[in-house]
Amino acid sequence: MGAIRDRDQLACHRCGETSPNVRERARFGLMASYCERCWNTYANEMAEADGATAPPRPSPDPDDVTWIEPPRCPECGASVRVYPTNYDRWVSLAMVELPAKDVPAAFRWRLTRVPDRSPVPTDIVAVRVRGIDPLPSEPVVPAHHMMCVPE
Repeated sequence: MGAIRDRDQLACHRCGETSPNVRERARFGLMASYCERCWNTYANEMAEADGATAPPRPSPDPDDVTWIEPPRCPECGASVRVYPTNYDRWVSLAMVELPAKDVPAAFRWRLTRVPDRSPVPTDIVAVRVRGIDPLPSEPVVPAHHMMCVPE
């Protein structure tokens, strides 16, 4: 028999801890409940495997009205798109979409709207293409490090 848990608290799926910091993690509610320590370990492992190691975009100053340029890759100097992943890490993506047949499976990403009641997109996240392979002509966004050619 399992241990008795308080009905108001979730248990971490990795370590079994029950505390107020255990909650459902990730963006689409598809992930399990984790404590902060286990979630960071798990998300960092996924980010390392996916190549999602980009630093987050800085928050713009609300009083600053200057044009915001896309960030540049420190290795090759090309413009990149930096998006949060569905597991709260950041990834640098290429500026173009390519057919899936031209992008190796390890570098395929899609940009997906976070489900919301508003018809206006409020947040977009990068999701790794896994499981079912896309059709060869279906567009995917390659990870920037696939296209990066250092100067």
